[in-house]
Amino acid sequence: MSPPRGPLSQLRRGHEELVLGLLRKHGPLSRGELGKLCRLSRTTLYDILAELVATGAVVPAGQQDDGPRGRGRPAETLALNPGAGQAIGIDFARRALHVAAVNLAHEIVGAASEPHDADLPWERRVDLAERLIGRLGGGDLRLGALSAIGAGVVGPISDPGGGPDGGPDGGPDSDIESNIESDGGIESDGEAGEPLPHRAQVLLRERFGVPVLLDNNTRLAALGEAIWGAAAGGRDALYLRLSHGVGGGLVIDGSLHRGAYGLSGEFGHIVVDPGGRPCSCGGTGCLETVASVRAVLDAYRDRGGHADDVRDLVEAAGRAEPGALALLAEVGADIGAVLAALCNAVGPGVIVIGGELAETGAALLEPIGRTLDARVMPISRHRVSLRRATLGEAAGALGGIALVLHESPLLSRYPAGPDLAAGVPPLSPRHHNLVKEGS
Repeated sequence: MSPPRGPLSQLRRGHEELVLGLLRKHGPLSRGELGKLCRLSRTTLYDILAELVATGAVVPAGQQDDGPRGRGRPAETLALNPGAGQAIGIDFARRALHVAAVNLAHEIVGAASEPHDADLPWERRVDLAERLIGRLGGGDLRLGALSAIGAGVVGPISDPGGGPDGGPDGGPDSDIESNIESDGGIESDGEAGEPLPHRAQVLLRERFGVPVLLDNNTRLAALGEAIWGAAAGGRDALYLRLSHGVGGGLVIDGSLHRGAYGLSGEFGHIVVDPGGRPCSCGGTGCLETVASVRAVLDAYRDRGGHADDVRDLVEAAGRAEPGALALLAEVGADIGAVLAALCNAVGPGVIVIGGELAETGAALLEPIGRTLDARVMPISRHRVSLRRATLGEAAGALGGIALVLHESPLLSRYPAGPDLAAGVPPLSPRHHNLVKEGS
């Protein structure tokens, strides 16, 4: 479990971050150079360095000649250990798990994914997360240096920085924090009956012994795309993920919008057909009933198409199979109608489409674009850019890392969490290429 964090512990953590920040900024330094820069007492500095070396966060980097020193060996230099983990992001999607990690230099060291059954127990999902994390960085990731984990889960989360029970009052709100599966029903731990956010947070804290921040996994994917991906640099952006569920996120005036009780971004539950199929949310004819992976594949099969998964549908669209193109045109029109209404209400400059169904490419994106052109107000029509997501399956996990680091201006209105140290430096400029390689 996470150790208690009183005033002395917080002060020590501040000293550790000061030393780590100097090594981040300047590269390898001798103890003498660190002493001049940090202005801590010799005893305090050496005690901090001993702890950082013992945990693997800092490693010897060689020796340097400091100039005239008299007799004796050259001074030893210390550096950040690039294999030491500091922050991990996990995306607990409905039928897959995605992880990513950054090292102490805030460089992405890797990302990994693995599908699983929708009813996989939560203890086994956490086991899977631990196994995938163990593969990152070539298996050299040092988990002892972790500061926190950011995790995305299905459904609304009232407070990413709340207590272990998920909510700001320390207890789960069954009306708000329950998670609805696209297959119907409340997603919870089968044995304990606990709502998913509480169960996931407790299991992760017990397993890794560090603070855990939770948020909706699709909103974290929106955060990842807004920081590193297709919407990077935009102050007003809308992200829509078309997966086994349908949801998204909004960036408004440079900040990721959570909404009351964390309910922002539930675009999949906007009605497109009042006489349509029942939705797992209790409504009828929601976008999710026509634009989720299951809904689209079922509709394709009903029309005589053969597709076991999205890959088969992508291949059918790629060879211009008429049934696949006609279906995707209809689905794209429904998606475009919802996005046009959101555009007229919110006014985003960028719309990003992600999720497995985005892999169908132009067959889906072009009908979305045509409907946007027809329904967005003429005065703003040319100001909206429709883009395909670029981060792939790693987007939600990377958003979890951003939630932990809390350095992006996009998170200026998010609770940072009571356990997390303030003033974490931004990610390395190398992060973008590393993300692409890892995903």
